[in-house]
Amino acid sequence: MVSKEPCVVFISPVCPGTIDYAFPMKLYIASPSPFARKARVTLLEKQVPHDVVIDNPWQPGSQIKELNPLAKIPTLVLDDGRVLHDSKVIFEYLELENPGHLPENKRDKIIHRLTEVVADGICDAVVMTFLENQRPEASRSQFWLGRQADKIRAGVHELEQQLLPSGSFTVLEFGLAEIATGCMLGYLDLRYPSYNWRSDAPHLLKLYERLMQRASFQQTIPTAQEVPVNQ
Repeated sequence: MVSKEPCVVFISPVCPGTIDYAFPMKLYIASPSPFARKARVTLLEKQVPHDVVIDNPWQPGSQIKELNPLAKIPTLVLDDGRVLHDSKVIFEYLELENPGHLPENKRDKIIHRLTEVVADGICDAVVMTFLENQRPEASRSQFWLGRQADKIRAGVHELEQQLLPSGSFTVLEFGLAEIATGCMLGYLDLRYPSYNWRSDAPHLLKLYERLMQRASFQQTIPTAQEVPVNQ
């Protein structure tokens, strides 16, 4: 039976070797992460039974170091115990197992991949901005923050220009490009609220409003987690 509403588990510190690899799949996430959201949306859209484990890689009790040598999320533990990490790899695995979110046309497939790269790059810039702003104000690099702001705005502008009149990036109405872009826009709202992307990108706004009508996006709205002050 397919579970459309996965169990969500909040973890606490554990001893090494105590992670249970039993069925179903377990997706380890941090609740703010747009990359984790991309994996969650994909699992939900493909109706893959899974549990969601909310971790915080910044905390000493994080389990993710046991699973991923880079201690990053998302990380997906398959039902046979194999471990996949990085949202791109997780999406690739899920798409190979259950196709439908990449077009068959080679040119359109590249468009989806390029769109993902831009959306993820915007998210990376937002992460770096957020972490820089955790430093004491006098220690923050305005040059660095300015570079990230330029990337964010340029990336949003690029995606706005790439949307077709249909409101999607290719003839495939809903796929990787739309998933990655929707997750990025939600992350802007959470971690970069000073940027009014809605006024800069009205076509992306229409896409986002359409995406937020889907259960997979409604169930995965990002929420903040505590991170240490960056000295």
